[in-house]
Amino acid sequence: MPYWHYSDGDGGWIGMLLMLITVLILVGGLITVAVIVLRRTTKTSTGHDDAVRILNERFARGEIDKDEFEARRAALRG
Repeated sequence: MPYWHYSDGDGGWIGMLLMLITVLILVGGLITVAVIVLRRTTKTSTGHDDAVRILNERFARGEIDKDEFEARRAALRG
């Protein structure tokens, strides 16, 4: 295509518009796929993790003493 830059002036903007729409669709699709993959691969917290977190928070706030904290933590570990 040595003469690709020569045009009769008809439809040049239509081609550019279609190319822009295509690029936007491709970029949007790639972003969508990346978001879906990241959501599926991130670690979801388990009930055990939540229980340990709550236990730590209660101990930090002073709601439970050290002995009760250690007993409950041992019970959670099984």
